[in-house]
Amino acid sequence: MIARLSAGLLAAALLVTGCGGNEQKASTSTNKVGLITKTETNPFFVKMKEGAQQAAKTSGLELMTAAGKFDGDNASQITAIENMVAAGVKGILITPSDTKAIVPAIKKARDAGVVVIALDTPTDPQDATDALFATDNLKAGELIGQYAKGAMAGKTAKIATLDLAPGITVGQLRHDGFLKGFGIANGDPSIACSQDTRGDQSKGQEAMENCLQKAPDINLVYTINEPAALGAYTALKAKGREKEVLIVSVDGGCTGVKAVKSGQIAATSQQYPLKMAEDGVKAVADFAKGGAKPKGYIDTGVTLITDKAVPGVESKDTTFGLANCWG
Repeated sequence: MIARLSAGLLAAALLVTGCGGNEQKASTSTNKVGLITKTETNPFFVKMKEGAQQAAKTSGLELMTAAGKFDGDNASQITAIENMVAAGVKGILITPSDTKAIVPAIKKARDAGVVVIALDTPTDPQDATDALFATDNLKAGELIGQYAKGAMAGKTAKIATLDLAPGITVGQLRHDGFLKGFGIANGDPSIACSQDTRGDQSKGQEAMENCLQKAPDINLVYTINEPAALGAYTALKAKGREKEVLIVSVDGGCTGVKAVKSGQIAATSQQYPLKMAEDGVKAVADFAKGGAKPKGYIDTGVTLITDKAVPGVESKDTTFGLANCWG
């Protein structure tokens, strides 16, 4: 809204209210950058915001932030894009909640001369944004698939995949990567059960309970992230099977790495949200100073974390994982 000041003042102050309960602050700074995350409470996005704040301060940019009210809140992300474009940002960093539905709003921002960079989650199509700064999610899944294959040591696998949700690229890439790393394809008879969890711990527990009803002899569980993995562990423990089933995951948050250390999860692929945001802000700063627009995919790295290494699969232990985790 525009607030009128006392008659003796010549300027107006512009206040832009963000979605998801966030406040987007404008100032007299010439160059601004926006960060829009899926939510403001998930530790992954908290760390991403921290990285953006650090990089904006270093680069002399003002940071505007917004987030959805919940994971999947596309409407709030659209509003945030519109508000940021109106406020004159040079670039917007976004983790899209709906990778297809957000594309028209991104196109309008780009048509207005704003650089748009996807963080963590690619849009569909990926080239709807100028650039993508993210983990190679296919590789992240492939690493834990390779690890699981080695850790099973020739045992016949009975697999449960606890996935994200249909139509979300990051979930599909991790799932496909796991299958590739393990050396199987969708529809393989070793996959006894597949359930969606939206990356939620309680839904992960429910999904694992459902899978155990369908196939009580499951001995390997792939999960989209560590909250889903911990939900699966709870369900397995209730059946007295937690020591018989190998659980592998993706993310590398501090809670997840601690679960690897304690043996609840065998291994996880660690990604780096702080680096995604830092590199994204720096790219916008370079563009604002007259540089070229960033373009294409920039890999921000992934590391397999486990205390039980298997031959032929590169990994780091939980000491490294805890030194580099988030949340």
